[in-house]
Amino acid sequence: MKRNTRLVILLTAFFLAGCFGNEESRTTGWDYNNPENGGFEVNRHARQKTGPGLVQIQGGTFVMGKRQEDVMHKWNNMPKRVTVNSFYMDETEVRNIDYREYLYWIQRVLKKYPGVYENALPDTTVWRRRLAYNEPYVKYYFRHPAYNDYPVVGVSWKQATQYCKWRTDRVNEQILYEEGILEPNPTEQNAENHFTTSAYLAGLYQGQVNEPLESLDPNDDDGRRVKMSDGILLPRYRLPTEAEWEYAATGLIGNTVNERIYSRKIYPWNGDYVRNDNKDNRGEFMANFQRGRGDMMGVAGSLNDNAAVTNRVDAYWPNDYGLYCMAGNVNEWVQDVYRPLNFQDVSSFNPFRGNVFKKRKKTNGKYELDSLGRVKKEKISQEDLMGNQHYTKADNRNYKDGDTRSGIRPWNEATWEYDSEGGSERMYYGGEDTDDTKGEGARSLISDETRVYKGGGWRDRAYWLSPGTRRFLDQNKARDDLGFRCAMIHVGPNRRVE
Repeated sequence: MKRNTRLVILLTAFFLAGCFGNEESRTTGWDYNNPENGGFEVNRHARQKTGPGLVQIQGGTFVMGKRQEDVMHKWNNMPKRVTVNSFYMDETEVRNIDYREYLYWIQRVLKKYPGVYENALPDTTVWRRRLAYNEPYVKYYFRHPAYNDYPVVGVSWKQATQYCKWRTDRVNEQILYEEGILEPNPTEQNAENHFTTSAYLAGLYQGQVNEPLESLDPNDDDGRRVKMSDGILLPRYRLPTEAEWEYAATGLIGNTVNERIYSRKIYPWNGDYVRNDNKDNRGEFMANFQRGRGDMMGVAGSLNDNAAVTNRVDAYWPNDYGLYCMAGNVNEWVQDVYRPLNFQDVSSFNPFRGNVFKKRKKTNGKYELDSLGRVKKEKISQEDLMGNQHYTKADNRNYKDGDTRSGIRPWNEATWEYDSEGGSERMYYGGEDTDDTKGEGARSLISDETRVYKGGGWRDRAYWLSPGTRRFLDQNKARDDLGFRCAMIHVGPNRRVE
């Protein structure tokens, strides 16, 4: 039977270990990777690969929040020093061609579920405006090849999140193809019978899996599949957190000497102006934005940003991390649930609001797949976390958000209320309760479905180009100046990859 490349490498490593001595456990004294000692496998040499399209962002500390006067005095982005761990981020915004590849895959593999394709389609009608002729953009912007490398817009936060999940599976599937562990089978992929990372790791993927890796377990003669501990598969793609996005956009790595930040940035580039001061490009705009009322691109013959609406995702100069269009062109979704006073509550290390903790669901002791081929999950119950006072039914979106002095109140999912000893209090929803739990009548625009977006877009003024500014929108809505890019955690040491 065909033996894959990874297996050969693994066996070679074990042979060399036998020649030069196995590593010994400091706990038991038994050798690692030795079948005679039970076969506990340890890979000391695996390093995280940089996924397609990603750039490593070395973490560190920075002052998150506003960098100039807030003309609206909203006080929702007050400065706070935080630390962000190293991570990866897309070099550019997700393009139309990238999103069309996603739609094509859905249409090809999940044709049994046409609703999935319909739900993934971007809303091209976001281009329509009262008393404006934007129909050409409605018809051509997403589909025409002239806009292939322009940022996709009309995508909601929920759609962007689903794209990230799909991208994780396709990248890991390609890795397993390259390792010879999977055989490409595009004609047999349909409905639930297609590769997903979660299904593969749970042992539920039944595609064309070649001879598995040789197991060192003396009780296992059939071999095994790749595990996360082998260091072959990548962590998941996702939307960046607000802190990650702002840290990456600021790009202070080019403004430091031995931990001394000698120049704070208002924008992703140096200086307090929006034009290039380089001799060869002096006076050219650094980003795509609206210079003044009714001035989207300047005067013919000397256009200021060369774009009436969006522009190519790499049309302007990258910041010091090598990231393009972290200001202007389109705003970008981030993971966080919006709260005006987040800076008061969030952690100083990897700040984030929006945690919803889940576990893989088992029925009769077995994992199950959903219609998209992913392992079903369920929220962690209060009983699972009994005694752990850091969680409110495994959901941190509302932690310290209108709480009593105790900091924690039990969550009543049926009425979207917090129950306290003196009765119940409603946080953001007004009116009477209905079946959808959101209530009728007046209610705040701020809810657990309200997400942050940042960066400024082609029809924004320069103020919004500053990474510290923030706005919010319902996670089901979309705009003609709002796109996204993906991120990924960096595992292991926070070293910088040269």
